[in-house]
Amino acid sequence: MASSKCNVETLIKHAASTIGEGPHWEEKTGKLLYVDILSNDVYRYDVETGDNEKMHLDGSTSIIVPAEDGGYIASSLRKLCHLDWETKTVTDILEVPSIGSNDRFNDGKCDSNGRLWAGTMGYESEPAVNELEKGCLYKLDKGKEIHTMVEGVSISNGLAWTADNTVMYYIDSIPRHVYAYDFDQATGSISNKRIAVDFNKWSIDDTGLPDGMTIDIEGKLWVAGYMSSKVLQFDPVTGAKIRQVTVPGKRTTSCCFGGRDYTEMFVTSGRAGWTEEEFQQLDPLAGSVFKVTGLGVKGLPAPNYQC
Repeated sequence: MASSKCNVETLIKHAASTIGEGPHWEEKTGKLLYVDILSNDVYRYDVETGDNEKMHLDGSTSIIVPAEDGGYIASSLRKLCHLDWETKTVTDILEVPSIGSNDRFNDGKCDSNGRLWAGTMGYESEPAVNELEKGCLYKLDKGKEIHTMVEGVSISNGLAWTADNTVMYYIDSIPRHVYAYDFDQATGSISNKRIAVDFNKWSIDDTGLPDGMTIDIEGKLWVAGYMSSKVLQFDPVTGAKIRQVTVPGKRTTSCCFGGRDYTEMFVTSGRAGWTEEEFQQLDPLAGSVFKVTGLGVKGLPAPNYQC
């Protein structure tokens, strides 16, 4: 396994004051979407002009994806909402029940049929310290009907699908596992759970906790290693670590491919959990969004939610 020879730059310095997450390249506008979870803010960043628009929600927000018929679907604590960016109108779609003391949505993506998969996690007293097995993975159908797909999750995180839509990958951060499921594209059902990548093969210092995730056109997974300063590439068939990209932010949270030809990778990071002194001395770019180029691989457009 080798470090990747590529270029890493700070695209948006201090983009998030708490936890930057949920990067999504919006193909229609050529803008990067992301969230600042505990500040309750969603962002739309224009990579050409540097203009960074913000919309504030009522609760902690961790998901933002475009809706095919306009606007965006976002999370707000345990709610899923529709956002009209132009009017700044927020319309609640539904709220999932609380299982722990103060659980919330944490990560979500759409499959190729436009269904939103969104996971929750238990109350987090500090970063990565939370009530265990209080989360679920939900599926929001096109008719806005919600289904519970996985229960007993500690920190629901990254999602990805193979290009042929036969396998879904899903992360629960606390056991440090990337799971694989057989995926039925027509029905959106999952089965045959198994471990695709076991982060316990490596130390916490080396790979951190598996957090957000994306997949390239060759079917390899790219996983943000929280507290490792790295995004790591894995072969999900063998579970082997292929290479890693180091970014100047220790609390790497998620990543996505984007840009005009999807050869650029955008990496979010968090600041929450650092004291001001630790922030200044140990992680002065915490909360920034980084751009990685020269990886030699491409991603694919992320699907929108289809109502």
